[in-house]
Amino acid sequence: MAKVVYRPLRFKQETQNFGGIMADAANKYSQNVPGKFYVDIQCIDCDACRETARELFTRYDDGGYSYVKKQPETPEEEESCQKALEGCPVDAIGANGDASDQIRA
Repeated sequence: MAKVVYRPLRFKQETQNFGGIMADAANKYSQNVPGKFYVDIQCIDCDACRETARELFTRYDDGGYSYVKKQPETPEEEESCQKALEGCPVDAIGANGDASDQIRA
């Protein structure tokens, strides 16, 4: 019988002391709408961002990951998106995308 080897996930708490693994705009999913916030290929489909900012994030069912479906337009939405970024267990949410595409209220 083949031996199965499991690779542990690298969560934020594990990596913070070593500089962390930050989201990379070069590796963001194409489904993200243009703008400041995005989800990259580190997403583990944990649902945290969708629970935190339901109006801004959604799931790509075919790929099994989240992406930004709408950029924040109000201070409340911006705060909600920032909370999702801070709550992401694998740092898959970035906030250094193309901010020039972002619409401000």
